[in-house]
Amino acid sequence: MGVVSYARRNPSAVLLLVQLLGVVVYPAMEGSRSGRVAFEILGIFVLVLAVFSVRATPGLTWVSICLGVPAVTLSLVDAFNPTDPVEAISGVLHAAFYFYTAYSLLRYMLSDHEVTVDELFATGATFTVVAWGFAYLYGFVQVLVPGSFTAAVAADNQRTWTELLFLSFTTLSSTGLSDIIPVTSWGRSVVMLEQLAGLGYVAMVVSRLVGLTITRRSRT
Repeated sequence: MGVVSYARRNPSAVLLLVQLLGVVVYPAMEGSRSGRVAFEILGIFVLVLAVFSVRATPGLTWVSICLGVPAVTLSLVDAFNPTDPVEAISGVLHAAFYFYTAYSLLRYMLSDHEVTVDELFATGATFTVVAWGFAYLYGFVQVLVPGSFTAAVAADNQRTWTELLFLSFTTLSSTGLSDIIPVTSWGRSVVMLEQLAGLGYVAMVVSRLVGLTITRRSRT
């Protein structure tokens, strides 16, 4: 009961934990039909948690549901009958869903001058949500323009989900593009947008929360 109560008070913590768990288990799901289905089920679970987190923010839950339901449906279709059009549309809907979730979490964190425990977890959850959103956007670009991203060891022109998520994390955190890089104009365009988003996130959100935390401690 204590765990359930904590999860209700801190939905952002649960969302962050599940997404970090996904980072660890996604590589084991690649390369097989059963793994792909398990991947989609985990993705659906993350979507549900994201909707629950939005309910705790000033964002509109119905918008998340309207974006999330068709995204979940297309994910299941793509798992059993993958086609380029389904993958492209699914990628756009997923990206829109995660970006709206990030927007709602940002409103939640910036709505007052008090730093709660859940808002601190929301800082990390928002980062991972944005990373997921851009990873899906990369997938969309890859469908429209095959070969948009390459790697040091490139067996084919298509990058896996884990590779695209890795590219998104390294770009958003400004740690560098590593061995996966965009090689087309569309790929580079989206990467530049994510670099700008990462810089703005640190400048606007992280610095604000750190400043509020230091101010609160100095007053006590």
